[in-house]
Amino acid sequence: MGTWGHGNFDSDTAADHLAILTGRLIDEVTEAMAGDPVEIEPDEYWGVAVPCNLELLHLIARQNYVGAVLPDPDTIADWRTRFLAVWDESIDGLQPEPAVREQRRATLVRTFDQLAELAASRHAG
Repeated sequence: MGTWGHGNFDSDTAADHLAILTGRLIDEVTEAMAGDPVEIEPDEYWGVAVPCNLELLHLIARQNYVGAVLPDPDTIADWRTRFLAVWDESIDGLQPEPAVREQRRATLVRTFDQLAELAASRHAG
């Protein structure tokens, strides 16, 4: 295996590890988004974990490490549409304060959009 620097992520093995790690995050989101919509409601595990996975993908990929993979932008757009539809349909049942509801939705939109933007730049170049 090749090594091209002194950093923790400067080798073929590290790149393979990042591909596995980011692939696992993507697989989890893919599975959650394809499953029962109830599972991605705001008070369910995947309703919290999906945005966490997307944020982690963004944080890792923006480091420009070799091996970090991202889904294509169209997939992220589909996830965004589905996730926010479920969120919008179910959030009021939890009776959040209006400001909290607005701020959380803005954070969710940002989470999907920043990943989609990064993915688009990677897939274009």
